[in-house]
Amino acid sequence: MSRAMMSIILRLEMEKENVSFGEIATIVSNVGGDIVAIDVIKEGKHKTTRDISINVNDETKQERIIQSIKQLPGVVIKHISDRTFLVHLGGKIHVSSKVEIDNREEMSRVYTPEVARVCEAIDEDPNLAYQFTIKRNTVAVISDGTAVLGLGTIRPEAAMPVMEGKAMLFKQFANVDAFPICINPCNPEETIRIVKALSPTFGGINLEDIGSPQCFEIEERLKQELDIPVFHDDQHGTAIVALAGLLNALHIVNKDIASCKIIVCGIGAAGMAITNMLLTAGATNIIGVDMEGALTRDKFYDRPGWNDFADKTNPRKETGALHDVIQDADVFIGVSAPGILKNGNIKSMAKDPIVFALANPHPEITPDEAKPYAKVMATGRSDYPNQVNNVLCFPGIFRGALDCRAREINEEMKLAAAKAIASTISEDEVNEDYIIPSVFNEHVVQSIRNAVIEAAIKTGVARRNPDQ
Repeated sequence: MSRAMMSIILRLEMEKENVSFGEIATIVSNVGGDIVAIDVIKEGKHKTTRDISINVNDETKQERIIQSIKQLPGVVIKHISDRTFLVHLGGKIHVSSKVEIDNREEMSRVYTPEVARVCEAIDEDPNLAYQFTIKRNTVAVISDGTAVLGLGTIRPEAAMPVMEGKAMLFKQFANVDAFPICINPCNPEETIRIVKALSPTFGGINLEDIGSPQCFEIEERLKQELDIPVFHDDQHGTAIVALAGLLNALHIVNKDIASCKIIVCGIGAAGMAITNMLLTAGATNIIGVDMEGALTRDKFYDRPGWNDFADKTNPRKETGALHDVIQDADVFIGVSAPGILKNGNIKSMAKDPIVFALANPHPEITPDEAKPYAKVMATGRSDYPNQVNNVLCFPGIFRGALDCRAREINEEMKLAAAKAIASTISEDEVNEDYIIPSVFNEHVVQSIRNAVIEAAIKTGVARRNPDQ
């Protein structure tokens, strides 16, 4: 699990004659914490009560600060608040009404008896649900908690904070109403049945943090059996943003994707999706590498999807471990494990190597380690330049898919999204540390939305043109 920055608030009652604030600050600093705010709650002649906000990157350090302050004479810790937990108190989202109900007449229109007219109209023509219900702008964010962030399998209740956060991002960036639905882990057939049963309410399905290999079957079956977009963000969101960054990186090194030798390390859900995305974009020489070494069509594999993967990659049938096949490669894309890429591997690559070390929270190699050898570097982390972040992708894709009432999100729409993300950075702006726009770039969502709609119309999966 990532050692992310934590923030706590200590409410301290201090006897002025026995302790100074400087002593508190020294304790915090010596342990490695950072005081970011001080608020006076109550000031008396002999005592003062203050809220001290402290950032610290380790739970052990946090506990050391608390215990050290407790031992100071003249100090009482009245309360300890974790600011991250406070943000989640009672959940992070709520449902609100768009219509005020102040009298019986208004109630009769939104509920019984007048609502019956709307129900009958939709019953006669189900497409009217897009016009007269929340379906037109609502996405289900569905998870079974089997592959949550860096946590692995956790209870579905424990996955809810992540899914609530996803719903918040949908709303903030694209004004899409998303609702988190966490289900108990079950076999793919049962998950498919549950999602299909829920689907009449929603205009799209975002599958999230569902483990491999079951995620492949679940998404594929739902795409076949539903007439609304189904999108597994862990696969395709990563792939789209990675391709967007790669397109700009290739521009920097003046290389064409069709002529590049590309290593994809880690052949799970994300690795397969990235490979498919690269093939759609014109790549011709991709080698997939996992713990068993390079995948080749000459072997048979028991793992789901590997044989199909091998059939369309590694055209020269290269064999061996990562250090063997990475030689003379133009691009390395890792979605595997921390620390498996070494400086020597990068040195053996072709001129101006591109390295996307996307393992989270710890990449295959850190930018600091790779800097002397990699021409362009990207990770999945926010504390380094060029973060490959799914947040860049899913709000705009669903905004476009909902607006044109697409039946699905196909490969052409994904490719259009990747190119749209890449194009938000102008040729004059693109450089080694800026190949991927910020998630707060106000042009990203609208650019993706427009590109996705255009691709949906061209490929015949749009049921309306919202711009006419």
